[in-house]
Amino acid sequence: MTPNFVHMHLLLNHVPTVGTVVALGVLLLGLAKRSEELTRGALALFFAIALVSLPTYMTGYSAQKALKDRPGVSAELMQRHQSAALVALTVMEATGVLAWFGLWQGRKPTGVARWNAPLVLLFATVTLGLMASAANIGGAITHPEIMAPGEGPGTAIAPQSFMTPNIGHFQFTHPFAWPMLESLHFIGLCLLFGVVLVGNLRILGFMKNAPFVDVHRLLPWGVWGFVINAVTGMMFFTGAAGQYIENPAFHLKVLCILLAGANVLYLTLFDEVWALGPGDNAPTSAKLVAASQVFLWVGVIYFGRMLPYIGNAF
Repeated sequence: MTPNFVHMHLLLNHVPTVGTVVALGVLLLGLAKRSEELTRGALALFFAIALVSLPTYMTGYSAQKALKDRPGVSAELMQRHQSAALVALTVMEATGVLAWFGLWQGRKPTGVARWNAPLVLLFATVTLGLMASAANIGGAITHPEIMAPGEGPGTAIAPQSFMTPNIGHFQFTHPFAWPMLESLHFIGLCLLFGVVLVGNLRILGFMKNAPFVDVHRLLPWGVWGFVINAVTGMMFFTGAAGQYIENPAFHLKVLCILLAGANVLYLTLFDEVWALGPGDNAPTSAKLVAASQVFLWVGVIYFGRMLPYIGNAF
């Protein structure tokens, strides 16, 4: 049997739930022991889980497509699972962004703000509850035996069950919606790529008079650009998932985003670039990571632009 996106969904769908439990435990232990290393490790885990949650959610559409015509499978239950997963994903991504801000603040002379770890803890706890709920609904799609007596696909439909179809309805029935989202998407991309380019060019040896610790002050602007892109991009995907999930250009774009995110985590965690003063050269390993970061974001832009032309999905 050839592996496909349904297999990938089955492989990944435990990561956001189980991973959040593990990261939450490490964070609680770090706070209890007042260990900066454990706390940083937990924040890095939350950021990594937030990255993995993106393909976990997206591949769910392939699983839905594979199951929708099978006898005994409730389309209504799949809709509930899809919408619950979107809510959980939204809070998970917020947790990941907050975790990254904690890692970034740790590089400042003043250290991490006191509010960061408790706020990440709060968001992670909410995320865990939402992820567990989405996972429970997803399990009931093919395992109705786990449902409580008298409970069925048509009972106790949560308000967010209609979030996913409403996103598509908003985009395609309001003439201003798509141009507005596209404009925001490109504004976010300009912020993101501009900061990525400046930071990584410094690592590659340009603007050597600037210490990296000063360049790093721009990083939150790049992260806010990524947040804008993630929100608008997920709205595009959720509103018309069929245009994307079978499109090879979209697959390559998401792969580039995940690898670039891993690079961001590497450059945030490790000390080799943060010690760069005026005139200093970065080590070769850091230069390779920086070059790959620029290359990957160029790939994101290229494959995003090629979505209508590769795969004939639009």
